[in-house]
This record gives sequence, structure tokens and C-alpha cells, in this order.
Amino acid sequence: MPFKSIKDAISNIESKKISIRELNLEFIKKIKDNKNLNIFIYFDEKKIINQIENLEKDNSNKKLKGIPLAIKDLFCTKDMPTTAGSKILENFNPTYESFVTQKLINDGAIFVGKTNLDEFAMGSATDTSYFGNTINPLSKKDNPLAPGGSSGGSAAAVAANLCLGATGTDTGGSIRQPASFCGVVGIKPTYGLCSRWGIAAFASSLDQAGVFTNNVEDSSILLETIAGFDQRDSTSSKVNIPNYFDNLNDDLSDMTVGIPKEYTIDGMPEEINLIWEESKKVLENKGVKIKNISLPHTKYALPTYYIIAPAEASSNLARYDGVKYGFRANGMSSLDEMYEQTRAEGFGKEVKRRILIGTYVLSAGYYDAYYLKAQKVRKLIANDFREAFKECDFIVTPTAPSAAFPLNEKKQDPIKMYLNDVFTVPASLAGLPGISIPFGKDKNNLPLGIQILGKHFDEQLVFNVALSLERSNE
Repeated sequence: MPFKSIKDAISNIESKKISIRELNLEFIKKIKDNKNLNIFIYFDEKKIINQIENLEKDNSNKKLKGIPLAIKDLFCTKDMPTTAGSKILENFNPTYESFVTQKLINDGAIFVGKTNLDEFAMGSATDTSYFGNTINPLSKKDNPLAPGGSSGGSAAAVAANLCLGATGTDTGGSIRQPASFCGVVGIKPTYGLCSRWGIAAFASSLDQAGVFTNNVEDSSILLETIAGFDQRDSTSSKVNIPNYFDNLNDDLSDMTVGIPKEYTIDGMPEEINLIWEESKKVLENKGVKIKNISLPHTKYALPTYYIIAPAEASSNLARYDGVKYGFRANGMSSLDEMYEQTRAEGFGKEVKRRILIGTYVLSAGYYDAYYLKAQKVRKLIANDFREAFKECDFIVTPTAPSAAFPLNEKKQDPIKMYLNDVFTVPASLAGLPGISIPFGKDKNNLPLGIQILGKHFDEQLVFNVALSLERSNE
């Protein structure tokens, strides 16, 4: 059986208890046996074998040498297509690697394939992809569940044990929410910790790369690899990247946790309140002081996000016009008609909805009323967190307002779908690090996640708290 831990796999490869080839062949078999879940947009066994052969010839010591990882199909990969889950990029083959994937390659990782996602990362259920729905591997045969989104394919790949880790991106919750739905660990680092270069853009002031794993230790290993300054990304931060794994410590004595009252919402299942209470008890038993805090502008976070993010999407997606690369509509009599038809045929319903919203809020007469006001509210939300962190060291909340819901249940009601991000969006607007870990189950035995938020660039503490809660839940 394939390992479930990067740490264990590294140890067994180094001690020669298993070879890189043996390890990856086991995962290849599992991927082929689980095609029905529609987790991968791109999978090429020959490409994996080529990567194995190259590593077998490489005598250098690399931290992730031979570790099988899945890559969200939003990251540009030189030897694999990058579609962003969209028809408009169906046949796009980049000539370069993203910053994140190049760093993983440099450390010896093997890419087993590109995972499915909501088109251009716009969604919360991996049901807007041009390549079809991904099914949550925790589903029963007669009740297919959504894996969350937009990084649902990556979360599902880890949950189904088709890889040892996976990359994702998080704009408003697209790592943390699917991590909760699939019962895995997912971290969104501080905005600017990981370069966005080579990632198909959705909302540039919010998009951030992160990772999925089966445990906190593995997340700390992968994040250290993909973090770092990149001069090609103007939002990349020059900060020292600690050795997160070596510095893991579950001693939280003399710490204070903030519990925001605004995260208690009407209609939230009792099981979520129960796991939240249990997390507080665990922390209290470890010597952590409980502090009730207020984040008063939280109630404005979702409408703020759904103004800013579509506005930036409208600008970012203007580049897809059928001229230079990607899909192009045929038989048009003029350039304008070609532009219009290409975008009409190339983009899906949800992407077109958000482009139209974004174009509207940026238009003359509405810019000040909507976009500018949303940016001001965003500042207030960030200030709320800044003030709260004067009273506490970290914050603990539920990750999502429910467990995984049936596939396509909310597809026809965008408002209900958007509400899935109610607990994750505030931290995204503030650019804070956040991690979701599995912490209990609902009445249907589906996983529920707990979210830990930290100060800017305090990923180490976020990992330490997550490790402490994870160990208490074993």
C-alpha cells in the first residue's frame, strides 16, 4: 500500500526500504483505478516514468526526491498542459514552469498529473470545470459529494491517496474549504509568501499558492519548499523562510487564542459548534488562555470579496481573446466578432457571470459606489484583525459552515454557493495565513474542519497550533 505521509516516504526512500520507482508505480496504479472520480485533467504515465528515470540517474541529495505530488491545473508546467479548467485554454502548453512548480522540481518532486478545478478557480465545489465535476472520494456510490473548490481536485487527490501532497491556490477559501470537505490538511500562507508567477490569475490581490497533505508535518515540509521571494512577482515579500518542520512544537503554554463572536451564525449545524467548543477545550488544557474577540466588519466580508474579486477577474481575463494563444472561434467576419464569439464560447457560465459583475463595478459611475467602497471596507476588515491580534496570538474558527454537500446541489443558486466561503474570506481579504485541519465529523460521518489563523508571516505558530490540535484528535 502507498504511504500516506511524505515524512515516512522520504525516510523509507533514504533507507532504501522502497525505491522511487516502486513508490510511484503504486500511486500510478491507484490513479488508474480511480478515474471515475475525475480528479485529474491531465495524467500521462510515460511522463511520470521519465521523471522517475531522471531522478534515478541523479545522485544529488534532494529533500523531496521521488515524492509524488499532484499539481492544480492553474500552475503553468513546461511539460504538461495548463488549462485552468477552461475550454479557452484547453490546448495551452506553457513554455515555462511557475515559480512554485519549479521549486518543487528543484527539490526532486515527481508530478503525477494536473488536478481538476473550478474554471479559473471561480467556484466552491469543482463543478464549473469545462472537464466535468470532481467527485469527493468520501462519497457513497448512491450519493456523490462535492469535494469543495476551487482546488477540489487537489484535495480529493490527497484524500483518495493518489499522491502524497498537492498544490492549490486560495483566493477566498479555495484551499481551506476543500480541505475541510475532504478531511485533509490545507494551508493558505500569508499573501506574498509564495510567488504568484506562472499561476493563471483570478484576483491578483487575493490569489495565493498553498498545499494539501495528510498531516501538519507534511504541510510544513512542502510549504518551506514553495515559499520564497521572487522578483518576477511585484507582491512577493522578502522575508526569511524558517525551517517549519524542524521548528514544529506543540507547546502552547502562555499563548492566547481569540474566538470571534461573529463566526457564530444562524443555521450552522450543531456538530460544527461542538467541534469548535472541543478545540477550545483542547487548547485550554494545554495552557492556552481563551479570549473572546470581535471582528465587527466580518459581516461585510462576503459582499466586499464578491466586488473586489470579480473586478480583478474582469481585468485579468481580458487577455484571453483568441489572438495569441488558447481557443479561437472560427468563421467570424471581423476582429470584434472573433473576440466576442471566442469569449462567449471559451468561458463557462460562472466565469462569464463574474466578468460581467467585475466589469459593471469598474464602469464609469459605479467605480466609486462599489469598487472603491469595497476597498475601504477591506481596509476596515484588515484593521479588525490587527486590533484583535493585540489581544491574542492566534484565532480559531470553523473552516466551513457545513460538511461536504451533494454534487450539484447548489450549482443553480450562486448565493448559496458563495456562502460556503463565509469563514474563509475575511482572512483572505486581510492577507493572513490560515490552515484547515480535520477535527471531528458530522452526523453522516463526514469530516469537519477547524481553521487556525495567524498574524502575517507567522506560519510557524499556525503550524504549531494545528499540530497540537491534530495530535489531540488522533
